[in-house]
Amino acid sequence: MPTKKFIPFSEIKNLEKLIIVDGQHAQGLVLSHWKGANKIPELAADTSGEIVLNAIQVNWKGIDYPNITATHFDIDGFVGVWALFHQALAKKYDAVLRQVAIIGDFRHFDANNEDAITALKLVCWLNAVEKAEFYRPFGSSDELDDCVAKFHYFLPRFEAVLAHPDAFESDWRPEFEAVLSGIDKMKNAKVRTYENIGLYVVEIEEPIHYYALMGERTTYDMVLSLYTNKRYELEIKYTTWVDIVSRPTLPRLNMQPLVAQLNAIENSDHTWFCDKITDTGPILRLEASDLSKADRYANPTEREIYSSSIAPEELEAAIVDFFRKAYKGVDAKRGWTWKELRLMG
Repeated sequence: MPTKKFIPFSEIKNLEKLIIVDGQHAQGLVLSHWKGANKIPELAADTSGEIVLNAIQVNWKGIDYPNITATHFDIDGFVGVWALFHQALAKKYDAVLRQVAIIGDFRHFDANNEDAITALKLVCWLNAVEKAEFYRPFGSSDELDDCVAKFHYFLPRFEAVLAHPDAFESDWRPEFEAVLSGIDKMKNAKVRTYENIGLYVVEIEEPIHYYALMGERTTYDMVLSLYTNKRYELEIKYTTWVDIVSRPTLPRLNMQPLVAQLNAIENSDHTWFCDKITDTGPILRLEASDLSKADRYANPTEREIYSSSIAPEELEAAIVDFFRKAYKGVDAKRGWTWKELRLMG
């Protein structure tokens, strides 16, 4: 097998025998779930990490290319890159690595799956060490180049943690416990589902970790969190930013008409805001000032959530009505393009 190198994305021009993980580019072998990239039927999967693992399992043509790159560092992409460097180990730990990619990218965690429990330890280790040694996700203004140092740091270190996660417990334990605590709190939460619009609603006293909030409801693409004191967040999940293949999805919508509707009846000192459909995880929420992408990506427990003047039942009804009307006559499908989403209005 040729010696592999991680190449900064900014240096790949005219480079031959290149693998692009969790990104998109016209050259090389693209192993990615980004829109328009997840198109090799034999390899298709919901996460980029799984696509790479599928390619390794069948020894796909080009899987031994020596040059590997990515546009950013995240857990799903790292799983794919690491697996290409350690293909025999990737086969050995295939089931756990798939769960690492799923938890890291979609925040879906099955507490009844032993592989997922092991994977959660690995994800929490990656999260903790990434923040301690570098910067938190979306914390750089030049991720294309700054992510390279993260890959060079974690690529030689991850094998030891994968083989013996409990030896690194001091790193992963705090976040791991926060997830388990959130799962316990979810047991007492009131949950309502609106399957026809892909929304579930969680009534819970205080924010909890994303891996608990989104953990087991893998077939829904939006979550409305209703906290005490009229604090709310509606998040459009990352599952609709990429091309997942396990199930059809409804399209993302431009939320600005809903934002305007809520601002027209909001009487607090704050303003409703929602990111564009091209954001990885748009959040509809009250804001006092611009919230950074790093803060929006962080767990709800790590940001302030402001009180609204709108009653929770009124907010829920407005959101459900907005999506029901917008989705009237629209069928869920796989492979929505950005052009189609923009035309949805």
